This record gives sequence, C-alpha cells and structure tokens, in this order.
Amino acid sequence: MAEQQSIIALNIGSQRISMGVFAPTKKGLVLKSYGATSILADPATEAARIPQVQLAIKELAKSLKVGSQKAAYALSGQSVFVRFVKLPPLETENMGELVKFEAQQNVPFPIDEVVWDWEKLETGGIETEVVLVAIKSDSLNDLNTVVAETGLGTRLVDCAPIALYNAFRYNYPGIEESILLLDIGAKTSNLIYADGKKFFTRSVAIGGSNLTSAIAKDYNVSFAEAENSKLTSGLVTLGGGHAGQLDESTAALGTVIRNALTRLTAEIQRTNTLFKTQQGGNAPQKVLLAGGTANLPYLREFLEEKLNLPVETFNPLQRISVGKGVDVDALGREAHQLGEIVGLGLRASEKAEISIDLVPDAVQAQRDITRRKPALITASSLFLVGLAAWAGFKSKSVGDGEKYLAGLEQESITLNQPARKIESLLKNEEQTDKLVRSYAAAENGRLSVVNLWNDISKQFVSEKVWITDMQLRSGFTLEGDGKSDPIMNESFDTANYGNTVMMSGEGKDAADCVSIKGLHLDKQSEVIDIVARLRGSELLSFEWDDEKIPDSRIIKDIMAAPSAENNDYAAPFELLIPLKKPIQLK
Repeated sequence: MAEQQSIIALNIGSQRISMGVFAPTKKGLVLKSYGATSILADPATEAARIPQVQLAIKELAKSLKVGSQKAAYALSGQSVFVRFVKLPPLETENMGELVKFEAQQNVPFPIDEVVWDWEKLETGGIETEVVLVAIKSDSLNDLNTVVAETGLGTRLVDCAPIALYNAFRYNYPGIEESILLLDIGAKTSNLIYADGKKFFTRSVAIGGSNLTSAIAKDYNVSFAEAENSKLTSGLVTLGGGHAGQLDESTAALGTVIRNALTRLTAEIQRTNTLFKTQQGGNAPQKVLLAGGTANLPYLREFLEEKLNLPVETFNPLQRISVGKGVDVDALGREAHQLGEIVGLGLRASEKAEISIDLVPDAVQAQRDITRRKPALITASSLFLVGLAAWAGFKSKSVGDGEKYLAGLEQESITLNQPARKIESLLKNEEQTDKLVRSYAAAENGRLSVVNLWNDISKQFVSEKVWITDMQLRSGFTLEGDGKSDPIMNESFDTANYGNTVMMSGEGKDAADCVSIKGLHLDKQSEVIDIVARLRGSELLSFEWDDEKIPDSRIIKDIMAAPSAENNDYAAPFELLIPLKKPIQLK
C-alpha cells in the first residue's frame, strides 16, 4: 500500500509515548509498525517534560520512518472536559444551535477560549443525548506546537477516553452486558462505561505516579528510586493472609501500594453509582483492565476482591491484523496499552463509533486555506488580468514607487533599534532552548541506564550467581579476545562534587556495551544459564556483523571454582555484552 495512505497514530501519555503505523484495508486495519518509549512522570521535573516529549516523539518517528506525515494524536482524559448532555427530541437541522447553547452552559470557560466538538450518541431511548468534548485553546495550541516541532503534521486530535471507547466497540462487537473499561495510566485513570448502546466516561486524577509518590513518602526516597522499586519489586498485597506468604520487605512495599490504591477503588464505586443514578445505566458486570499500571502483579486480583467483579485484561487487537515486521510476542505483552492508538487508527479510517476532532488554530487555518483554494485560483486569474492593465500606467507608478521606497527607508531606520533588541532576545532564547534540550537528553540517558539495570538485574534469578559491578563502556569490538574502552576514569569514587569523571575523546559520548562483573558459588553452568536468559533482553545485542556472538566471547573471564588457597567464598566472572542502542552520555 502506498506510504501516503498510512495512518500515523500518536498517544502522548504522562509517562508513556507510543506511536503506531496502520494501513487501512477493506477488511479493517493492519498494524504495520509500532514503538513506545517512557519518560519519568516525576512532578518535580514537570518543567523538563516538554523537551522530553519532543525528543521521544522524534525518536519514535525516526525509528518508524514516518517522515513528516500527518498524525492523529490523543489528549489525556485529565486535560479535556467531557460532558454528557440530554436534549429534547428535535429536528436534526436545529441540533447544532442547541448544542452550542448547552456547550456555553456546561464548559467552565468562555466558549471563545476553548476548542470543542460534539457527537450525537445512539442511546436507544426517546431523549437525544450528545457528548461534548472541550479543551482550552491555549493548551491545545501549545501541545500542537510541540508535535509540529518534531516534524509531524496534524491529521486530527481526539481524546484518550473516546479513543479507548472506539477501540472497545470495534474489538468487542455484540456485547450487551454493562462493561467498565478501566485504563490506569501514570497520572490519570479513565473509567469508560459501555452498557448496550449507552456510553459514559469519567477521568480521575489517580494513577501509577500516585503509587510511586506514596512509596517515596513512606520510604523517604526520591521519586526515581521509588519508581524503580515499584517496577522491580512492586505488587499489591491481597487479603486472607497473602502478605504473610511474602518476605518482609516485599510485603511492606505491597501494603503501601495497596493502601494507595484504596482511593482509586473508592472513586470507581462512586462512579458506578453516578452511572446508575444520573445516566440510567446498569451496574458493570465485568471490568476490562488497561494501561501501564495494569502490569502491577496481583492488581487484577485486588480489583476483583474490592469490586466483587470479574476482571480481565483489555485486548484492543482482537480484530486488528499485524504486519510481518512487527514482533508479535512483544506486542502481545503490551497489547493492553495500545487502546488509544488503535482507537486513533479507527477514527482516522472512519471506522470509529464516535468521531471527535479538536482542531488547533494552526490546523484550522490550513484547512480554511485548502477549502478556499478554488476561490483563490479564480482571484489569482483576475489579479493577472488587472496586472496587465496596470502595466499601462507603469511610468506614473514608478515615480510614486520611489517616494514610497524613500518612506520605507526612513521607517526602516526608525525600526532598526528595537529590531536589534529582538535579535538579542532571540539569541538568548536559542541558548536557553539549547540548555533545556541538553538537560532533557541527559535525563533521557539517565533513565536509559536505570532501564538497563532493571532489564539486566531481573535475569539474575539464581541465588548462586549475583552482580558485583556493572559498567557502561564504549568502542566494543570482537577483535582478539574482544575489548572495549572505559567511559569513566579511576577517580569515580573520589571525585569532588561538580567535577566530571567522564573520559574525553572520540567515541566517549555514548556507551555501546556493558561490562557485568559478578560472583558464582561453584558451577560455571549457573553463569551460562544467566547468559542464556540475558539473550532474551530487549536492550542487549548478541549479534555482531549479522552473526550470533557465542557465549565464549560474551563471558570474558570466569573462574571455575572459589580459590581454596585464598579462602574465597565465591568465584568471579565478567561478561561484556553490546547494547542494541547506544546510550548517550553527554
């Protein structure tokens, strides 16, 4: 299929940025490629979020080779106003004016300060019901500028809850029982109700970052450390003595997370009541769980215990075909986090049940120009005719033009002074922007190191093998016995604060391999088993010049058994493994 027919779907979450490329066919959508990356949703670093988002989108667009195509992207449920309004039965041609009046009453801002759209809902009842979606114009335009500066254009703008609802309706056709689709993101949880033809949604400001903040507060650690603990050791303790079956530290962490989740279950119960009393819906009979926080161990069982409902994992890919170039296994592990981009793909291909488009000012101006093109062409033709007539009066116009140019020259002298000030301000802005981008790149590199450590450490499951040191290195090569260069000098543990220990020179700006040193009790086979587990890593590479690197080249050094002469408890080993993607360090 021609590339220009592809649909680019972009979901900009608080912590996770994902992008998918779809190809529309007569049978439905085909997911041709997909990518996702994460940024840390630390409230303390909110000022650095915008450059991090831009960097993440640029990297995804580059890796998926989408160029400067137009993307359909979604706004988070927390950033938009969603209202459900019941209207009296009326003729379709009169509905627009009445909906505009209702929007003025329901949106908590002057109507000329927001961008809004609406859609009539099929409720099956006598009353006419519409869904209103609105966002502050400034917020939408700012976000659209962020997207535009990555090189992408804007095809349409939807909101996450409605994109999720469209993905549900497409992938779960024919379901008549009342369903709650619960999407738990980093900062927001979207509660989406589907009861027959009835639709309702509410967003609450509770998500995975609230759990991280609770851990940081309880353990008196930084947000980044708390996030790492949640990802590596976090779970939800259950009732019935479940905590007693865990080790003490894991049970304590799980209890902190359980307590923090209590607010969310209370909001779910409150919204269930709201859906029944104000919207006339039936109580949910099942919960479909989506979002990044759904990966938390025992969360599904916890929700079943608290809500007294069956909980299943949401699958928005049931009726979506997958292209040959997509890693199906990796996609399967993340399927519950793809609801928004599937909904955006359906919206762009006009297969969505609800069609919302929040149009930024720049996009609206471009659409107006496109719509006026025929008139502009006619006007241009008339202009050319007038230009020919004007040529007859050219000699007179030359004199008038000279006088006009003299006036412009004087005006130029007058404006010169403030122009120089503006140039100075622009230079300062450029320097500030460069500093912010540098900080964002450094923060992204730090998160890459944390992700690498988490990815490696979770493979060391044996109690007889453990890590003593992990170092990033550069200049990996298999020549000879295989080697690499250090990226930090020997003063790392003694350097004063503010002094860099980074090595200088060509090739030291990025790490392309990692050295892992450790100890094993008595069997080399335990280390070989660890290497086999590491081969399943998404961050480590075990190929060189399109050939598989044997274990004998990965294991740089290993002692068969502890030294009896030195009374050693364990024997050392060292691994040297390339990275699939270099980590920028400067």
